[in-house]
Amino acid sequence: MADGLLSGKFAIITGAGRGMGRAMARAFAAAGAAGVCVTSGSSLGEIRKVADEIDDIAGRKGTGLAITADVRERAACAHAVEQAARSFGALHILVNNAGLGMKNVGASRSAFWDCDPDGWEKLMGVNVNGPFHMARAAAKHLIAAGWGRIINVISTSVKQPLPGLGVSNTIRGAVASWAKTWATEVAPMNITVNNVLPGATGTQRLSSLAEAKAEKSGTTPEAVLASMAAQVPMGRTAEPEEIARAIAFLASPSANYISGINLPVDGGRTGCL
Repeated sequence: MADGLLSGKFAIITGAGRGMGRAMARAFAAAGAAGVCVTSGSSLGEIRKVADEIDDIAGRKGTGLAITADVRERAACAHAVEQAARSFGALHILVNNAGLGMKNVGASRSAFWDCDPDGWEKLMGVNVNGPFHMARAAAKHLIAAGWGRIINVISTSVKQPLPGLGVSNTIRGAVASWAKTWATEVAPMNITVNNVLPGATGTQRLSSLAEAKAEKSGTTPEAVLASMAAQVPMGRTAEPEEIARAIAFLASPSANYISGINLPVDGGRTGCL
């Protein structure tokens, strides 16, 4: 049953095929969003399933819209945004959630100078250029609507850099700084820009990272995950739905006066204010 928090709002969520992105799409539908466009750079079948879930939650066909888009490509971003805006008739919310992890490009924990340059380019393309291209394409629609939200899903590393993850720390920091700057520029247009910083969250990606770390250190994935949970004051990792609910709030009219912030959703793990 929709709770009305996002009633009448149209949104586009990148990287929505699984994990946190899928949880966000479901949360938006439950909050009464009038339309949710979900994108993925890989499987159309995967995101069509998410679009069907959105329809089921909303109780109305056509609430979910599935589009494939490689966010590294400026034209693909523009096409996805225009298709969503044309299908819905308006666009109010952009959630930049698409991202490549270090493992995806063979750049696991290592000294910064050991990073593969090709891996660096791929990470920059998806994690930095992607949000920029999507936001640029969406901006005119948000301005036309007279109300908008841009939310970037990045990492707690923008507050406290993570050891051995120099590349990830760099790209997340770039997005955070860009978002803070743009928040001041679009505020007069009734658009907010915020970043959500998830801690360790129970997704397929976290499981893959745990497996890789376990193999390297000679332990088990279960032990690695237990160690991660032990570092969190709440004693556990997050569920994707917990991240999604924080994003749904920032996307709603209830957050009208919140802009330019980095919101950790990490169970209190980040050791700074």
